[in-house]
Amino acid sequence: MIGSTRASRGYTMLEVIFVVAITGVVSAIAVPMMGNALGFFRLDGDARALKNSVSTARMQAAANFAETRIYLDYTTSAYHIESKASSTAPWVPQGGMTYLSAYNESYGFGVVGTAPPNTQATIGQSGNCLNNASPAVAIASTSCIVFNSRGIPIDANGAPLGSNALYMTDGASVYGLTVSATSSIKLWKTLAKAAPSWIQQ
Repeated sequence: MIGSTRASRGYTMLEVIFVVAITGVVSAIAVPMMGNALGFFRLDGDARALKNSVSTARMQAAANFAETRIYLDYTTSAYHIESKASSTAPWVPQGGMTYLSAYNESYGFGVVGTAPPNTQATIGQSGNCLNNASPAVAIASTSCIVFNSRGIPIDANGAPLGSNALYMTDGASVYGLTVSATSSIKLWKTLAKAAPSWIQQ
């Protein structure tokens, strides 16, 4: 009888306040950590998607025996694949645009002062894309990695190029995608600091 009377009273005000206080403390700790984790996953996903697209461009170039390039546009924070049937043919987009997934992400390397090991002498994005004019003219606010019909990265003159790189950052971390002269594609990550510690992903 006594047990049933105590059970019907419910929780005391002190118990309710204690539970609410504990919930508030846990939430205050968890919410910022969750935001940081989501930001990391967005940037990581975008970097891996870009690597997949560069790999696709390389494979399409070799499979179709046609020059193919990844076209990165800084003004729209997007990229896509383009190809052309011959050296005199125009560049034609393949598929749609892929955009960065978060407002605080951008193409670039921020304060990072050096490139990943054994990739570039000086850190920097790949060169501007060229338009379809004759002679071709560089397009401002773009970067391209061009593969020849054998899937080898080349420069504007058709010579093999081993210093291609594309970078993206959210201000806290930087991802770098590098393509060697042998078409080896690697993804790197570092914290956004002047003296980076690049780790291959």
